[in-house]
Amino acid sequence: MDPLQFLVPLGWLAAVGPVLPYAILVMTVANLVTRHVAHKQHVEQGADGDSVDAYDPHAFTNIGLLLLSFLFLLHAPVSGTILSILVITMLIADLFELEARNVEARNDMTIESPKSSIVASLVVLVFAAYYALFFLVSGVWNQYVIA
Repeated sequence: MDPLQFLVPLGWLAAVGPVLPYAILVMTVANLVTRHVAHKQHVEQGADGDSVDAYDPHAFTNIGLLLLSFLFLLHAPVSGTILSILVITMLIADLFELEARNVEARNDMTIESPKSSIVASLVVLVFAAYYALFFLVSGVWNQYVIA
């Protein structure tokens, strides 16, 4: 018996659960791509005006990644908790980096790349790739596990 079965109906999650790591990996790669495009847009906006706006496709991938990590939390509680913490950290870094880009635009400074957001995204990518693509290294990994 699942302890959450009375709180949240989890029957549908059994069908979707095995696909979640792959969806998270795809969303993480899409997030990195939209982060790159958003930075290009911020550089253009910073040169033209006094502020930069959030890039809507990047906001969509951020929210999608957050929702997928919360779904993954229900499917695999320990790995989902780790992933959710990493994604929330990435979102907080994104908020601070957007504000830093606004300060740079208002003060006519050069728009720098969002370094902390990139690092946080890469950490999420590494964890998502590890969890989704573990079958590629499971043979080698299991040889070195001491029982």
